[in-house]
Amino acid sequence: MNEVKLLKFSLSILIVMFFGGCKNQKTQTATETINIPSGYKLVWQDEFDSGEKPNPEFWSYEYGFVRNSELQWYQEDNTLVNNGLLSITGRQEEVKNPQYDSASDSWKKNRKVAEYTSSSINTRGKFDFKYGILEVRAKIDTSSGMWPAIWTLGVDRDWPSNGEIDMMEYYQIDGKPHILANAAWGDNWQNVSWDSTQIPFTEFLKKDPQWPKKFHIWKMEWTPQFIKLYLDDALLNEIDLAKTQNPDGFNGFHQRHYMLLNLAIGSNGGDPSQTPFPKNYQVDYVRVFQKSDQNL
Repeated sequence: MNEVKLLKFSLSILIVMFFGGCKNQKTQTATETINIPSGYKLVWQDEFDSGEKPNPEFWSYEYGFVRNSELQWYQEDNTLVNNGLLSITGRQEEVKNPQYDSASDSWKKNRKVAEYTSSSINTRGKFDFKYGILEVRAKIDTSSGMWPAIWTLGVDRDWPSNGEIDMMEYYQIDGKPHILANAAWGDNWQNVSWDSTQIPFTEFLKKDPQWPKKFHIWKMEWTPQFIKLYLDDALLNEIDLAKTQNPDGFNGFHQRHYMLLNLAIGSNGGDPSQTPFPKNYQVDYVRVFQKSDQNL
């Protein structure tokens, strides 16, 4: 990040730091009025207030080794809904890989076991939206090896042509933890464009040493012209959608997107070998607002 952008961010975070830190337990009640942005309406929400697992009408699971040569084995067992919170738990435990093939060139097959487990849930095929405001209140674990994320993917085409929006990623760059706010697009794996803000985590700790112990609000404002990504009301990144066309002219940010919540371990998350487990990534709520006059 250049010095001007980092200075603007630092000034913004000073203004909002008194409002961003929230208690470690859920504070919303069934009777609490949700703060709906002016000119918008609430079109979808999950407050994680019932059941012991994420609502199957909203969420699906990923299983096994999935992406980025990460260390964890994704499974349903690592999610729990309790006390109004969704918890995604990373554990250090061994799981046999049923696709194991010692002769395979694929990292998904040539690992005999996984040494860690976690969960990844998404709304693909169950809920998606185009334009609006997505708001997520969450508390992330910032230990070495943890790579929590809040993100969306376009419903049509393969990655990266479908468009990826990363409201939040926490991971290490050159061995140092950062919080990221990104968008990615392109026509194939070899030709990916990124618009990325990468903020050293030390910037947050300077303002509030208790930051990792608190819940924070991540927000995406998405219009036909731009995507703005916020953390506790501080603008982290603004993506100009006039500049996000793929080489064939398709723009993945002008289509419907579905949501993903996951806790990866290893890879860009860093080395988890000295980290005590279990680790928890907690989500208080997920809410989607759209303009009152918008056709869904």
